[in-house]
Amino acid sequence: MIIGVPKEVKSNENRVGLTPNGAGVLAKKGHLVIVEKSAGSGSGFSDEEYINAGALIVADASKVYNDAEVIVKVKEPIKNEYKYLMEKHVIFTYLHLAADKRLVEELLLKKVTSLGYETVQLENGYLPLLAPMSEIAGRMAVQTGAMLLQKNYGGSGVLLSGVPGVVAGEVLILGGGTVGKNAAKIAIGLGARVTVVDVDALKLRELEDVFGSAIDTIIYNTHSVIECIRRADLMIGAVLVPGGAAPKIITEDMVKAMKNGSVIVDVAIDQGGCIETIDRVTTYDKPAYIKHGVLHCSISNIPGAVPKTSTLALEAATLPYILEICQKGIEGALKGNSALLKGLNTCRGKLTCRAVADTFDLEYTDAMTAVEDAF
Repeated sequence: MIIGVPKEVKSNENRVGLTPNGAGVLAKKGHLVIVEKSAGSGSGFSDEEYINAGALIVADASKVYNDAEVIVKVKEPIKNEYKYLMEKHVIFTYLHLAADKRLVEELLLKKVTSLGYETVQLENGYLPLLAPMSEIAGRMAVQTGAMLLQKNYGGSGVLLSGVPGVVAGEVLILGGGTVGKNAAKIAIGLGARVTVVDVDALKLRELEDVFGSAIDTIIYNTHSVIECIRRADLMIGAVLVPGGAAPKIITEDMVKAMKNGSVIVDVAIDQGGCIETIDRVTTYDKPAYIKHGVLHCSISNIPGAVPKTSTLALEAATLPYILEICQKGIEGALKGNSALLKGLNTCRGKLTCRAVADTFDLEYTDAMTAVEDAF
C-alpha cells in the first residue's frame, strides 16, 4: 500500500503524521511511504532520516495526494487542501467534524473515506488516539494560561503559584476527563488552588483519590459554578462529547462575572468550544483576545507548540492502527477492529458518525452498513 505524509499547513502546526521510525516500520512491511519535503522538520526529523528509513521524499503536497492511497496527517484538511482530496483516499487524522460543516460537505462530495483519531474508541469508552494529545493539551493549557496572566500579555499580573505571604492563584477546570486531569496535575504542581467541575460524580471521586486535598471537586450546577468563576484567575474548558459539538456550559453572563485580567483557555475549541464567548479560533501568533475584560485563548492545536513530544506520543498510539489498515486493507481493518470502525466518520459519500450527523441534521449511515456497501 502507498502511504502519504503531507506537511501540516495549519498555523504553527509543527507535528507530523509519521516519524522516520514509523515510516521505516511500514517500509519493512513492504509498503511505500511518500513524505512531503520538510514535513518532519518542525518536529526535528530531517528528510535524510526518512530516506534512510526507506521513505520517498517528494517535492509538494500534490504529489503526496496524487500517489498515495492512505493519507496520514495530524490535523484536519483545511480549505487549501480540499483540492487534493479524492475518492481513492483513506484519510487518518484528527477531524473534529462537528466544528466544521464545510469539511464534512467536502469529504462527502469527494467520497473520501475518513477516520478521526478522536473517535477511535475501545469497548470501555476509552479514546486511545485522543488521549495522548489530550494529556499534552491539558498540561499546556495551564502553561499557556499562566503566561497569559502576565501583565505584558494583558493579564491581571497574578502568579499562579503565589509566594510566601501572598495567596496562590485560582484555577477552575471544567471537565474531569483526560484534559482536566492533566491540567489539574500541572496546576497543582505550580502551587495553584485548583477546583474541578464535572457532571459525573465518579470522575470527581477518581480525581480526589489521585490528588486528595490538593483539589476541590464540585458537581456542575449554575450556582456552584458562578461562585467559582468569580474567584478564578484561570478557567480551563475541558469538556468533551466524543465526535460531537461541545456544549456551551459557560454563558456570556458567567464570563462577565470574572475578574478583569483573568484568563480562559478553551481546549474544547476543536469541537466548537464550551464557553459562549469563545467566538473564534486563535493561534500562537495571537493567542488571545479580550472580551468583557477577560483574555480568551482558543488555540485549536495546542500540542503543536511542543511538536517533538507530541509527534512521538501520537505515533506511539496511531502506528498499530496504521499498520492494521495497510496490512489488511481498509475493509478488512474496519471489519476486524471495532475500535477502528467507531473511528470511521465518512465512507464513500456517506456520513457514519452519528454525533456529527446530529449536529448538522444530516443523514446518518451505520458504519458497518456503509463499509459493506462501499467495498
